[in-house]
Amino acid sequence: MHSFITTRSGIFAKLPTGIIRILNEKIFETQSSSFCISRSLSRDSSDGNNDDKEVSNDEKRIPRAGEYRSPWKILKEEFEGVSTLKPLGTEVPRETDVLIIGGGVVGSAVAYWLKQRSAKGHTVTVVERDPVYTRASSMLSCGGIRHQFSVPENVQLSMFTSEFLRNIKENLSVIHESLPDVQFNHQGYLFLAPPRDAEQLANNVKMQQELGAKVVLLSKKQLAEKYPWMNLDGIECGSFGVEGEGWFDPWLLVRALKQKNLSLGTKYVHGELTGFEFAQKGNTNEPDILEAGVVRIKSGVEYEIKFAVVVNCAGPWAADVAEMARIGIGENDLQVSLPVEPRKRFVYVTHCPEGPMLDCPFVIDPSGVYLRREGFGGHYLCGSSPTNESEEPDIANFEVDYDFYEKVVWPGVANRVPAFNDSKLKSAWAGFYDYNFFDQNLVIGPHPYLRNMYFANGLSGHGLQHSIGVGRAIMEHILDGDYKTINLEKFHFDRFISKVPIEEQGIV
Repeated sequence: MHSFITTRSGIFAKLPTGIIRILNEKIFETQSSSFCISRSLSRDSSDGNNDDKEVSNDEKRIPRAGEYRSPWKILKEEFEGVSTLKPLGTEVPRETDVLIIGGGVVGSAVAYWLKQRSAKGHTVTVVERDPVYTRASSMLSCGGIRHQFSVPENVQLSMFTSEFLRNIKENLSVIHESLPDVQFNHQGYLFLAPPRDAEQLANNVKMQQELGAKVVLLSKKQLAEKYPWMNLDGIECGSFGVEGEGWFDPWLLVRALKQKNLSLGTKYVHGELTGFEFAQKGNTNEPDILEAGVVRIKSGVEYEIKFAVVVNCAGPWAADVAEMARIGIGENDLQVSLPVEPRKRFVYVTHCPEGPMLDCPFVIDPSGVYLRREGFGGHYLCGSSPTNESEEPDIANFEVDYDFYEKVVWPGVANRVPAFNDSKLKSAWAGFYDYNFFDQNLVIGPHPYLRNMYFANGLSGHGLQHSIGVGRAIMEHILDGDYKTINLEKFHFDRFISKVPIEEQGIV
């Protein structure tokens, strides 16, 4: 005699009645306990005090695909959904083609391009420990995008993101969902240069124009005519982005990417990577291969997720992920670490009723201070980066240094725009850069030894504006074996081994 049980997903399981009765009894018993069902489906009650026992490490870790696992435990998880209305067996996959560590704007962009290329051709799993992005670097940024860099590849990456956002409704629309809109403000960036930097700025503009960027060089006279509210003492010229530059809402882009990814079949897992498992090598001369990532979910259970390729998109904490793969603590080719660390930056919101209002671009002052409009009520965002290593703020928390505003930011802004002498600080927040302390540039591509580990890190404040292009580049290298659009090979990990930095002058 057989019986049918219907799960939440509507799938019918046909099992002997006796087995179902035993499973139901055991599921009922384990609802208030963290004990796993043993192979014999019996509890050890020899000491009469089972409630005080701790779950063993073996019971807390679900092995990856290809490893033995008790069928009773699998059945227990599947049938537990009958009472919890949640199919626990499908919460974390045991294998995936591509595992992405970090589900922010970069990780979601990588997932998007992989699934856009072939939605059903391969599986993609994204692991994110902060699903509401309260600590995500892009969420806590000013949301700027510019084409004004001194390295051509950086210009191309930003230009591609501008093009993508221009067609965002076509790129990220999902049926039965509202059309995506990132609230793009096309106000442009304005870089100001003193006489000593005027020649370099002119060279940068020429290179940017040759790549197709709509950037113009403005003389001091032209700046005075266009921005009469600006004090131009010490300024020789400026470069202004006429098209494709400005700022937008980072949250709206991440939300649209994630929504699109889910519709294409990407799996998002709320959990934290705790380590990697390496494949067994038959020949000791062969390079190591990462085989699985160990992910701990909120309940404390760990899952081993087997993968073909893993992509490190962990932002400021990318070096921690790399270290789990022995990068920086291993021998020979693994001795060189990933030079990425969190650097705290502050964004201040000030109110200036007599400020420049609608014609205010994203201003970058030679002193390092920046300023842009926020909304239409006389509010502005401003900030600056420390001028030397000794001034770097503590990263142990998200506390804001208001003295930095009083001593550095406000004087710098008020010097360039005198109206801000009558401004009032309203609020502020802190966030982290995924800072590449080697050369402040992107780290992308496979590790030279662990060939199935890819990097998409170290963007040093440019992650939001470069994310779309970086995601496409990772997809190309994984699926095609090389870059097909923008050649980013110069940004590979190898430059840390050869100690050849890339000089980018447009770091803000």
